[in-house]
Amino acid sequence: MRFKLVLASVKADITDQVVDAGKEAGATGATIIPARGTGIHEAKTFFGLTLEAQTDIIMMLVEEHLVAKILDSVKKAGEFGKPGTGIAFVLPVEHVVGLESQMEKFKEDVRNSYF
Repeated sequence: MRFKLVLASVKADITDQVVDAGKEAGATGATIIPARGTGIHEAKTFFGLTLEAQTDIIMMLVEEHLVAKILDSVKKAGEFGKPGTGIAFVLPVEHVVGLESQMEKFKEDVRNSYF
């Protein structure tokens, strides 16, 4: 079984809707990491203090055959077509441990995707 890691950086106020979209598309869960970031637009300042919006990094370890569907759902939920809304990308995963409790679901999903 092959896995990929879908990573999405989003504003904290839309994290839940992006996670929900990923799960509806087949992700079995997500890990959310609070973060800060910068893009091509300068951060806003207020009396000399930089105001940065809270960002969350969403990580979803997913089966390879579900990546396109999940990435498309995340893109739509996060409205990534609009400037400054977020970004998502996929990384290959070499080895995975700790998913033994989910293996039966993964096997069932693979069987169902071929029939």
